[in-house]
Amino acid sequence: MHISRIDLNLFVVLDTIYAEGNITRAAKALSLTQPAVSHALARLRDLLGDPLFIRQGSNMLPTPMTRSLIGPVRQALQTLEVSVKHGNQFDPMVTRRSFNLGLPGVLEARLLPPLMQLLQAQAPLVEINSVRVERRQLESELAAGTLDIAVDVLLQRPGEIRSTPLSRDALVVVARQDHQALQTAAGLDLETYLAQSHILVSSRRTGPGVEDVELARIGRQRHIALRCQHYYAACQVASSSDLLTTMPAHYAQIANVNLANRIYPLPLATPPLDVYLYWHDNAELDPANRWLRGVLSQLFPAQEMTA
Repeated sequence: MHISRIDLNLFVVLDTIYAEGNITRAAKALSLTQPAVSHALARLRDLLGDPLFIRQGSNMLPTPMTRSLIGPVRQALQTLEVSVKHGNQFDPMVTRRSFNLGLPGVLEARLLPPLMQLLQAQAPLVEINSVRVERRQLESELAAGTLDIAVDVLLQRPGEIRSTPLSRDALVVVARQDHQALQTAAGLDLETYLAQSHILVSSRRTGPGVEDVELARIGRQRHIALRCQHYYAACQVASSSDLLTTMPAHYAQIANVNLANRIYPLPLATPPLDVYLYWHDNAELDPANRWLRGVLSQLFPAQEMTA
C-alpha cells in the first residue's frame, strides 16, 4: 500500500483512540463528533485489513496489530509536528506553550521554585506540568511527545534519546540534632552509622538503596526500621526519633530547613549521584524545547558537576 493512499489524519485518530481507550473521549479530545471518529476508524480498518480495536463495554481494546503500530505511528506524528514547528521562532515573552516535564519527587522541590521564578520574569505565558514517569516508560513517552523533557539520574538510553549532565550530588546522613549516639567529637563514623536503625526512602516496595549496595560490597549491612516513599517524610521521622536517613545532599539542605536535624557526611564511599537532562532526538531542533533545555541547565550551577 502506497502512503499516498492514506489520509495521515487517520493515524491521529488511531493514536487518540489508543490513548483514550474510548470513542466518545477520543472524539472530545479531537474536537470531532463521535460519528466522525467512528467513520475515520472504519476507513483505517479497511485500509489496513484489521479491526484495530475490539469493543469491550465502553472501552476500545487495541489488537496486536495496533499495539505493534502505535510506537512508530506516534514517533512519526511527533517528527512531523516538530518539523512543521521548526520554522517558527519561539519567543518566550509572547508565546503560549505548555511543557510536560518529567521529574522525580526529590527534584521537584529543588528545581520548580527557581524555574517558576525565572519563567514569571522571562516567559509569563509558559506553563509547566511536572509529572512522574516510570523510568521504563521514559523512552516511549519522549518519543510520543507526551513528555517534552525529563530530569533524572543516569539511565541507560537508546540512540534516539539525547542527554546532557546537569549536576553531581553526594549522599549525606540526616539525624536529629540531639541524637545521643552522635554527640562525640568524632561525629559520625561507619561503626556508629551501622549501630543505628535507618529509614530507607524508595518508590519500590522491595530492594536495597544505593548505600546498601555499597555496604554489601564490604560485607556490612545496616538495620532498616522504616521504608517510606518520600525524603521529607523521612526527615520528619528522623527529627522525632533516633532513626537516621541517608539522602542526596542538595535536597537534604531544602528538606531540613524547618526541622531540628543535623546533616553529616556519609561515612562510606559511594558513587556520585549524577543528574541528567533527557529529550528525544525528534525535539532536538524544536526552538521551544531547546529554549527550555537551556533554562533548566542555567538552574544547576557549573560547580555542582565537580561536587
